[in-house]
Amino acid sequence: MSTKMLYVDDEPDVRLIVALSLQLRSDIETRAAASANEAIRILTEEKWIADLVLVDVMMPEISGPQMLAKLRETPETSKIPVAFVTARARKQDIDDYLAQGAVGIIVKPFDALTFAEQALALLEQTRA
Repeated sequence: MSTKMLYVDDEPDVRLIVALSLQLRSDIETRAAASANEAIRILTEEKWIADLVLVDVMMPEISGPQMLAKLRETPETSKIPVAFVTARARKQDIDDYLAQGAVGIIVKPFDALTFAEQALALLEQTRA
């Protein structure tokens, strides 16, 4: 059984790198979205429920933390684990993200060869 991951980032190059990184693992089914609104549509209208949503923190219109709050308001998405992928990784930032309900952080720039393992490790923490 594959693990479903949705990656949300407004930068096309980063979305491509993450998609390729996750596809290195045959046991991960990957979708990508260019905005929080697109991601929410995938999760609610298409009913493609991810095991983990990875979200860029700084996006136009709706930020990663704002998207997390919207997901928590909707019954279908309220329990989906969300992790942030960000360059804003000072201790205070990370503490704030975790306090908002993120299950973890992957810091940019990340290693494309180990990104999938980092994401899977965050998901495993939620299941422990």
